[in-house]
Amino acid sequence: MNTPFTYDFGYLWPLTWGPAIPFAIFGGLALVAYFLGWKRWITVMSGTLAAWCFTMLVFVHLVFRVNLPMDLPTDQFLASGGGEVVDVGAGSGRFSTGLLLARPNARVTAIDIYDGFWGINGNTPERFMRNASIAGVANRAQAQVGDARAIPLADGAYDGVISSYAIDHLRREEIPTALSEVKRILKPGGEFLLAVVHIDWWMMLVSPVLAHHPSANPERWHQMLMEAGFEIKEQGTSPASLHFLAVKGS
Repeated sequence: MNTPFTYDFGYLWPLTWGPAIPFAIFGGLALVAYFLGWKRWITVMSGTLAAWCFTMLVFVHLVFRVNLPMDLPTDQFLASGGGEVVDVGAGSGRFSTGLLLARPNARVTAIDIYDGFWGINGNTPERFMRNASIAGVANRAQAQVGDARAIPLADGAYDGVISSYAIDHLRREEIPTALSEVKRILKPGGEFLLAVVHIDWWMMLVSPVLAHHPSANPERWHQMLMEAGFEIKEQGTSPASLHFLAVKGS
């Protein structure tokens, strides 16, 4: 049985478990204020803050599921169930493990620079493979160091590419280069599933701190994908996320 402690995706504890601290503090204060008969506003305010922190924990682990493999945002990607896929900016493997669990005949090559800090502590190819092993899909996965702006893979060799919350962290002027690289390694008609951070009310509710991230502009992403040579087949949103399913044009 998978729990929030099963995998080692390495997300910072302030994001995953940080709300537990103010929940315990304000929840305890509300109980003390209630049983000792303190002024009612203390009980109400403390209880409200504790409830908000509890809601944050519920959303992070039950809605966003940040410590579990990522569900595919669409069932249409690689609907045949198999194919050679590249995960660009794969990190610790949350998206790759989710894909491999959902597509039993797929294989994934994970590409990441594995350098610098991108919200994950100690990000390495070894961590990616450990998570793939925990999911039971390590025999269909491999991880290597590579840059999204110069992917070290052959032209036209892959059936699909996935990328979640990685390409949108590049400098704005670098994003077209990464999209062109994705197109280059895809076979004709190959599929590209892209997910980017989208600041919505879910994000504002769960993590006002992370809400500083620039919100995704759907029109701009749509235009960049079209200019890179993709045909958009699907566009949609899920909590804190915007996704596109695109196909390499002729």
